[in-house]
Amino acid sequence: MIYLDNNSTTQLDPRVLEVMMPFLTSEFGNAASSHTFGRRINNHVKSARENIAALLQCDPGEVVFTSGATEAVNLGLKGVAKNYRSKGNHIITANTEHPAVLDTCKSLEADGYDITYLPVDRDGLIDLMELKAAIKEATILICVMYVNNETGVIQPISDIADTAHEHGALFMCDATQAIGRIPINVYSLGIDLLAFSAHKFYGPKGIGGLFIQHKQPKVKMSPILHGGGHEHGLRSGTLNVPGIVGMAMAAQLAMNEMQRDADHVTMLRTYLEESLLKEENAFLNGSYDHRLYNTANLGFKGIDANVVIGRLQGIALSNGSACTSAIMEPSHVLKAMGLSNEDAYSSIRFSLGRFNSLMDIETTISTIKPLLVNAF
Repeated sequence: MIYLDNNSTTQLDPRVLEVMMPFLTSEFGNAASSHTFGRRINNHVKSARENIAALLQCDPGEVVFTSGATEAVNLGLKGVAKNYRSKGNHIITANTEHPAVLDTCKSLEADGYDITYLPVDRDGLIDLMELKAAIKEATILICVMYVNNETGVIQPISDIADTAHEHGALFMCDATQAIGRIPINVYSLGIDLLAFSAHKFYGPKGIGGLFIQHKQPKVKMSPILHGGGHEHGLRSGTLNVPGIVGMAMAAQLAMNEMQRDADHVTMLRTYLEESLLKEENAFLNGSYDHRLYNTANLGFKGIDANVVIGRLQGIALSNGSACTSAIMEPSHVLKAMGLSNEDAYSSIRFSLGRFNSLMDIETTISTIKPLLVNAF
């Protein structure tokens, strides 16, 4: 299998699995237990929290463990919305966000909140002037993702955060595609809340977290899960210790190998992209300059991307978000960027990762080119 769907999920790094194994076997204690066994497990959780905080360059006490980014997004949006309702009920986001954000915002709309969905330009970027114009006195939160999962487009996070703070609003960022791939300092970027998931940076599935700013200003939250008061009372439930330990190891590897991964993957993507864009009627979706180094969303006018993907044997590709791939509709991200239904249906996402090789890319190019001729 040649796996080029790393924005959907990544392969678990064998070194991550190795550190997880004791906590799936002999070290099975509950981190909340008061006996010696439980306290020993809790010490591992504390150490893991420090590793993850180091990746975000934040205080360990500002990291709340969740089951993944989707839960973290729900906790962030709903937790802020509920706690700041007396200040206002207006939230701003972008119409190219992940369904975890968009669906949660729709849920909040049904509860009486006012949501503004910002448009994007042909490159997939929001307009800062349009953002400023959308802010109201009742605006409590602006939520914009760091890196788009379909196109790899990187939003101007620091500028968005500054705009939010200038108007007394909080800034939340879904950094699921960014964490572990590019350096993040939540303080210098001005991020108040940040959602992430381990399985996007070679960690296990079922574990993620939410950074919640405790300083200047301290973000006040209301929980969405109750029962036990775990994670500072914000996320009740027995901690997923194997997952937490695995995510911490993935974070440590990311810090140590981020530049090496970036150099390797950039080389592979450049080769793939330059080769395929030579094809007749091929085009790039998203900003060429403002995007993550591992993602190439390419369109091939006149072809049906689902036909191409279905005919590939042993090569895993995607035509959009894995969370909506079962729905036979054009990508909401590409449509928001101005693509026609036909062009959106003709687009394929290539997302590369740490374990891809030059041979993978060469094989993919030689396999996919003949398919582009008859994929209608």
